[in-house]
Parts: sequence; C-alpha cells; structure tokens
Amino acid sequence: MKNLGFVFPGQGSQKVGMLADLASGFSLVEETFSEASAALGEDLWQIVQLDAQQKLNQTDFTQPVLLAASVAIWRVWQSLDGPQAAILAGHSLGEYSALVCSGVLRFADAVQLVHQRGRFMQSAVSAGSGKMAAIVGLDDKKITQLCEQASGGELVSPANFNSPGQTVIAGDADAVDRAMALCKEAGAKRALPLNVSVPSHCALMRPAAEKLQAGLDKVEFGKAQIPVLQNVNAQASADPEVIKKNLIKQLYTPVLWVDSIKAMREYGIERIIECGPGKVLSGLIRRIEPDIACSAVDESASLRGAIEAASA
Repeated sequence: MKNLGFVFPGQGSQKVGMLADLASGFSLVEETFSEASAALGEDLWQIVQLDAQQKLNQTDFTQPVLLAASVAIWRVWQSLDGPQAAILAGHSLGEYSALVCSGVLRFADAVQLVHQRGRFMQSAVSAGSGKMAAIVGLDDKKITQLCEQASGGELVSPANFNSPGQTVIAGDADAVDRAMALCKEAGAKRALPLNVSVPSHCALMRPAAEKLQAGLDKVEFGKAQIPVLQNVNAQASADPEVIKKNLIKQLYTPVLWVDSIKAMREYGIERIIECGPGKVLSGLIRRIEPDIACSAVDESASLRGAIEAASA
C-alpha cells in the first residue's frame, strides 16, 4: 500500500510477558525468538516471559529481545497477507528492526550487532556518570540553547526529538541536572530524569560508535526492499555504505523522530503500524501528525484488526 508505514520501537517498550498472547496463536513468534536465541546462545524467550535472572532491562539483552519481538510481529503480519508497507522507520534500536524487515540486515546478524551495541554503550560511560531526562513543554531551540548554557565544560545535549513539546536530553549527570533546572526556570512543564543506565544519542557514546563500526564492517548489508528513514537525518538511502555510516552516527547524535514522521506524511502515508511491544510510538505520532491513523499490534486481536483496517 502506498499510504501504509511501519514503525519499530526502541528501549523502554519491553515488559515481562510481552507477546505471550500473540505466541499462543502463532508459532512464528517463538520460532523467531528461537532463531535469535541460537544467534546469541541465550534463551531470549525465557528472558521475555519469566526474566528470572533480571536480564530483560540489561541493555545488551533488552536490545536483541526488542528486535526479536518486532521481527516476530512483522513475520506474523506477512503470514496473514497483511498489506505491504511503503516505508519504514525505527526509533533508536528500532532502526535495526526496520533494516531487518526491509531486507538490509540478516536477522541473526542484527541480533548479534544489537547485543554488541548494548555492551559497547554500557562500557562507554562509568555507572552513574551519565544521565537522560525528558523535557516537556519547551521549544526545541530553547532546550538546545539551555543545554549549551548548562554544559560548563561537561556535556549535555538534545538526544531525542520525540514530539512537539517533548524532547529528551542526555550527557554528564551534573550537566543534565543543571540543564533540567534551567529548563524549569524557562517555563518547562516538566523536567523528568529517565530510568536508564546509558546516556544514549550524545557525544559520550562516541567510544561505543567506534567499537560498533568494527562490528558493522564485518556484516553484509543488502539492498533495501522497502525504504527505511534513518534517525540521523529522517531520510532513506539505497546505499548500504550510507546506511552503515548513519547507524554509527546514530549512537552519538539525536534521534529526529518528529522529522521522520513528518517525512512519512510527505511521502503520502495515511496509516502507521507500530510493529513491536507497547504503544509508545503511537502516542508520539498522534502528537506529531494527528491526522495519521496509528495502530499498535502486539496482540492477536489488535493485529487482525489493524490488517482489516489497513486492507479496507
């Protein structure tokens, strides 16, 4: 369908027991997780359903688990002959899910890559030295200016432009605290620290990006069967080398989510499927482009309903 887009969520959408309903009706779900588990040598389905060892929220496991969840839902959609997407986009980690579903990355390669990505991100900063915070109700330009003002020799900058009036900042913990205080003084409705272990999408992640590049260089990139809008510029490229460079840059530059959804609108997209657990992106999309119909499809009923609506 020319007017159908798919988006894939990033970290924060995981929860224990996710996809259990979908797995009860479609063997493809556990088969996909088995494939991912074989690539890592770790039972990811057990982590998702039980999390007995508290691994689900460890970023090096969160990332492959969410990738597997999104790919599983995509495969179920395909198995039911759901309408085909005209364009894809993923938020942060979700960009890897989009690239698998578009045919750019092999699933097993991507599982290993995002596991490495999580480890590299975690090792790039010492525990407690970095921080992220959500700023609500303040203009993007103003937030950028206040981050510069708050830096004081340290680092703090916008990390995710999520929706109009909601921007996430990241950097050194003290600098983020100073920026939060300045944003509140400037009239922000809220400035909330996020419960994350890594300050993603800021310059503190450059060491992780350098390590990730070595991993990406070993992986074969195919030609996209469906265009994928990338986080760093909200544009789609057919050049595997450009896609690879953008994945490296993505680690230390902001996620341009608002621009990505606006680009989908310009592309003619009228309906978007959130292909992954939860409804985080659906909520953001409604604030960015309220006229775009949005459906989250992590359960059997919602997935079948979305296929029906998209086929009408």
